[in-house]
Amino acid sequence: MGIVGWIVLGLLAGVIAKILLPGRDPGGLIGTTLIGIAGAFTGGWLSARFLDRPISNEFYDGATWLAAIGGSLVLLILYRILFGHSRD
Repeated sequence: MGIVGWIVLGLLAGVIAKILLPGRDPGGLIGTTLIGIAGAFTGGWLSARFLDRPISNEFYDGATWLAAIGGSLVLLILYRILFGHSRD
């Protein structure tokens, strides 16, 4: 899976993370999308590095999706903790 595949996976993982963790985000849709892309890369790296589960190059691999969604959720939570009160 190339860089475009990871970006698409990140976009979808960001949307799924937003559905699982609803609420107002300081960055809006664009911020959530960027967090999803970064979460996909972060989740894949953490899975390969610490869980000894190398990420498959297949787009439809369940472990790849779980890592991407998990990474997106973690980054979305951190983003809300750090910047959540910047917009009233």
